[in-house]
Amino acid sequence: MINLKKAEVVSDLKRVSLRSKVRKKESYSDGPYVGNKGLKTMSAFRQRADFGAELTLPSNFHRLRCDGIRQGGPNTIKRYGTRISFDFTCSMDLLGQFSFDGNEFAAKDFGNQFHFLPSAVLHPKKVSDIAATIKHVWQMGPASGLTVAARGHGHSLQGQAQAPQGIVINMESLSGQEMQVHRGKFPYVDVPAGELWINILHECLKYGLAPKSWTDYLHLTVGGTLSNAGISGQAFRHGPQISNVHQLEVVTGKGEVVVCSEEKNADLFHAVLGGLGQFGIITRARISLEPAPKMVKWIRVLYSDFSTFARDQEYLISAENTFDYIEGLVIVNKTGLINNWRASFNPEDPEQANQFVSDGRTLFCLELTKNFNPDEATKTNKEIKSLLSQLSYIPSTLFVTEVSYVEFLDRVHAAELKLRSKGLWELPHPWLNLLVPRSKIHSFAEGVFGSILTDTNNGPVLVYPVNKSKWDNRTSFVTPEEDIFYLVAFLPHAVPSSTENNGLQHLLSINKRILNFCEAAHLGVKQYLPYYTTQEEWRSHYGPRWEVFVQRKSAYDPLAILAPGQRIFQKAISIL
Repeated sequence: MINLKKAEVVSDLKRVSLRSKVRKKESYSDGPYVGNKGLKTMSAFRQRADFGAELTLPSNFHRLRCDGIRQGGPNTIKRYGTRISFDFTCSMDLLGQFSFDGNEFAAKDFGNQFHFLPSAVLHPKKVSDIAATIKHVWQMGPASGLTVAARGHGHSLQGQAQAPQGIVINMESLSGQEMQVHRGKFPYVDVPAGELWINILHECLKYGLAPKSWTDYLHLTVGGTLSNAGISGQAFRHGPQISNVHQLEVVTGKGEVVVCSEEKNADLFHAVLGGLGQFGIITRARISLEPAPKMVKWIRVLYSDFSTFARDQEYLISAENTFDYIEGLVIVNKTGLINNWRASFNPEDPEQANQFVSDGRTLFCLELTKNFNPDEATKTNKEIKSLLSQLSYIPSTLFVTEVSYVEFLDRVHAAELKLRSKGLWELPHPWLNLLVPRSKIHSFAEGVFGSILTDTNNGPVLVYPVNKSKWDNRTSFVTPEEDIFYLVAFLPHAVPSSTENNGLQHLLSINKRILNFCEAAHLGVKQYLPYYTTQEEWRSHYGPRWEVFVQRKSAYDPLAILAPGQRIFQKAISIL
């Protein structure tokens, strides 16, 4: 057992000194990690502190590797926070390891707007590593300021997976665990939460199966999307990804490992789905599967009138026989739109398509797919023709292509590779995702598209409806109350040094204007991937469900250890 008493943690960290009295003669070894297989380890963070420590080492203790516990270590961690004092007692068996150097990746995310370094990063080998770490922080009690955040593939937008002065858990360290596909009448796959959806797709396809519901981008972790919702063009039929989960394994804010489902520990199951990491860290999930198609017919058509566009979308998501994927885009003042499409799509009428001009116009693109196998091509073409005959798009703008199922689902990654090659991927992404009630979508469109939003050259703007009946109100996710609501997603990238329309501050101001408009017009909008800075805003976001949210927090993470980057609950700290 190692006892470290009354350690003072200071925000500006430069050195660590350890004064220790070792009762059993052992040797120390410096190294970049704390926590190696089979070793009792001390959760020691590179800090400026004076430890009055008494170390009692077990007889089978061979060596203690403590990087940063030596005087004047060369690498320091910038910390953000206040002075904290705590009684510190821990003893952990870890198969994984802590890293104290080279953790800059844990202070970055896709949004690229917030950068807070943690004190340490845990690279777990087993779920028990995560449980032991959280349990240790829990046992430290409210006297400790340590918090813990789970990080997947780093696709958060506003620092939600960061832990200033805390511990970040690198969930991708668990991705090497085996995925288990189960066939049968109700097929499913058991996966570690750090696994990427693209890898799950490839594994399931070996059995002719695939998950039912997706996100547009598949290089995200299971735990990350299930902690939010996971939504794409299949959601109108299957619901979001959180509606397609049979079972979860969760580590709560007390360090307890709990298996939960609709039948067992149901409250925790529903709490963590869409729970923004507030009630537990998802470590494993059982995902519903369906037979996978081989091919996809991918279709795009344009509208000049939003009312007609929305009417056709709502018709398609309500029809019994319809497309398999339905999304839409807003296009404002886009030059050469049709010519850009020709690189991947074929116009139904090339001559008419040549005459279409998009410059200076606000247009609405309906994007559709129909899944099929090669021996079903003739039947599928007839079904598509019948469905399109019910729509009122601009005839000259019908474009169609045929791709493999994998190529369609992984389409955003193909765009990512192009952007990375131009240095345009790791830019700030001031995204704004909104859920707009059906009854208010026309007011929203009139006030935002072509008015506040004067062009879409900095990134796509998605708009498409989903059926509320496919969402489970028992989860932590909140939606508008109407039977149909729209996802409207503004997905720009910013040039940090620019003061023009592509500059970060300009794009953030556009987001603010949109939110102010929604509030002033009383549209009843909810944020998806929400970002708020005060608890009053969070209370308003959850509305009548706030009380349940708080009760669940008290039950599963009463010290507010988990997911500090969401800025919902602040960890209470007792000063000794």
